[in-house]
Amino acid sequence: MKFLITGGGTGGHIYPALAIANKIKERYKDAEILYIGTKRGMENELVPKEGFKFETIRVKGFQRKLSKDTFDTIKELFLGINDANRIVGEFKPNVVIGTGGYVCGPVVFVASLKKIPTLIHEQNALPGVTNKILSKFVDKIAVSFEESKKFFKNQEKIKLTGNPIRTDIVNLNKQEAYKALEVNPNLPFILSFGGSGGQKKLNDAMFEVIKKNVNNQTVQMLHVTGKRFYSDFINRLKNEKIELSSNIKIVPYFFDMPKGLNISDLVITSAGAITIAEITAVGVPSILIPKAYTTENHQEYNARALEKEGASLVILEKELTGEKLNEKIYELIKDKPKLDDMSKNSKRLGKIDATDKILDMIDELIS
Repeated sequence: MKFLITGGGTGGHIYPALAIANKIKERYKDAEILYIGTKRGMENELVPKEGFKFETIRVKGFQRKLSKDTFDTIKELFLGINDANRIVGEFKPNVVIGTGGYVCGPVVFVASLKKIPTLIHEQNALPGVTNKILSKFVDKIAVSFEESKKFFKNQEKIKLTGNPIRTDIVNLNKQEAYKALEVNPNLPFILSFGGSGGQKKLNDAMFEVIKKNVNNQTVQMLHVTGKRFYSDFINRLKNEKIELSSNIKIVPYFFDMPKGLNISDLVITSAGAITIAEITAVGVPSILIPKAYTTENHQEYNARALEKEGASLVILEKELTGEKLNEKIYELIKDKPKLDDMSKNSKRLGKIDATDKILDMIDELIS
């Protein structure tokens, strides 16, 4: 049985695709899986690390306003359709699954024209442009929020599944994770990251937090800057002659996120849909800092949902300072009963069966 999966650009599209791919391997022992992405997207690095066969097509996203780049984008779209047509024709998949991002457009569209069964998954409450277009051509649509349904016309295609998460998020040995990450289980461990690509406002605030805690051996911190911000962050530390002790680590990207989430006492992060799905699956307390520039401000809606249920504290980017963040961190880690309550509330919100529900939809397509 051949499965073609496509989704890319950011971790929000890639991690659900990988979760689906790994579940396919579990359910279909004879599965042959091909992942299609782009050379520019994060999938170019993440997917091969997971051991899946990976190919790329040429495509890039449209800008909101017309410009000289618009014509190049249109040209790449047609080149991408040509690439997709060749790869799909050679691989001959039994089903094609798209998880969003511009790379999905040509691949899923070509598959639908070839009458190959197709499914798309939408992670956010407000569907992306690519998925809204593809919804007219695909056989099934999996959504993560009830609110998403109203944006699609073909209601009979839709099923509410939630966001798929990686199986290694919930099936993990904590003692081995502490050892692998060199974290002391007897001291608070704080993991901070601004989504898969980083978050400048969070980096600025965490820089000040790290400055305040550089000689504090009673807490452990791992901050993920995002690759594009890493050099600047490290240079700022050097310029201010800040030398990190062993309890504070700064990395550009963190490949061991499942381990990190499972042993964190507190997570500080933005409020993307997949991040929310993973921290609630684990049941970790959080300080959420929604990115202000996201479409329709959807991250704040995600964050407020957790705050309302007592699983998180929310700080808006416009209100974020290093002093305020440091204050909130210590308010929480010094109040273990509150952290425990937040953890229980977070776990209660988690949906760990989303991937199974999506696989059931795939079963229906190929049975």
